[in-house]
Amino acid sequence: MTRPFRTAAVIGAGTIGLSWTALFAAHGLTVQVSDPRPDLEDATDEALAEFAPHLAAQGLDTDGLAGRVHLAADVAEAVRDADVVQENGPERVGFKKELFAQLIREAPGHALLLSSSSAIPATAFSAGLEDAGRVLVGHPFNPPHLMPLVEVVPGERTTEEAVHAAVDFYTAVGRTPVVERQEMPGFVGNRLQSALSREAVYLVQQGVISPEDLDTVVTHSLGIRWSAVGPFLGSHLGGGPGGYRHMSAHIGQSMQQLDLGQPSQDPQDRERVIEAVEKAYAATPYTELAEARDRKQLAVLAALDDVRRTQHDKEN
Repeated sequence: MTRPFRTAAVIGAGTIGLSWTALFAAHGLTVQVSDPRPDLEDATDEALAEFAPHLAAQGLDTDGLAGRVHLAADVAEAVRDADVVQENGPERVGFKKELFAQLIREAPGHALLLSSSSAIPATAFSAGLEDAGRVLVGHPFNPPHLMPLVEVVPGERTTEEAVHAAVDFYTAVGRTPVVERQEMPGFVGNRLQSALSREAVYLVQQGVISPEDLDTVVTHSLGIRWSAVGPFLGSHLGGGPGGYRHMSAHIGQSMQQLDLGQPSQDPQDRERVIEAVEKAYAATPYTELAEARDRKQLAVLAALDDVRRTQHDKEN
């Protein structure tokens, strides 16, 4: 590790921020949380209680979890002694510019300043700031205490030392960081998700399939495959002994000829899709759907870890 991380500041205690808080605390960090929401104490207590079983299932010690989490009166107090700051504020460039200017002023000079931004690149909100070399994006998938991926995306002025430190930090808290060397709105994960979502909406709008049946298609085929291998390795294996070259020369050519759809932005067409999704899922409370999702995700992660351990034992 390039530097020690003992204290983390979490700025913004919505769904993502509270998930980060639980994860950081479960890895032994002292966590200072700042958010103007009036129910911050109750929301934090509820989140820690809810996420503790998820963290325990990952082999983490959750005893004393709440004791490592402290609620700060404001941003300045939260970041005063921080080694790393994880920002989880609104997706607005102006907001992030003001906040990161304050973080640079208030946080110690060694503190790493990370943003959970889902789509806005670091350069967009740090270009005019002093000491922007320690500012970069650390974009998780929701919820970060379960989903391993963190997209580490440096801005134009981010130093290599900060990139390495971010990779070390996220690795230390059990995540899988991937460094992306060119800033693009939405980064990689959300761009891939958006591409699939656009075609899914188009197919439902065209009456080809219902929302629940489309979800079944994904969870019973692509979802299973992509949890084990990504698109490129999947295609390489799909080409048989000839690999990706064979796939590209044969099936790949026919796939490239598909005319993918563009969903209608007409309000009535959009409303029909919304109503169809609500008809499929709104009868079940959000908490039940989220709990079922998280149980399944934990089961997948546990199975993948078991395969990795088995493979490691074979190789050693």
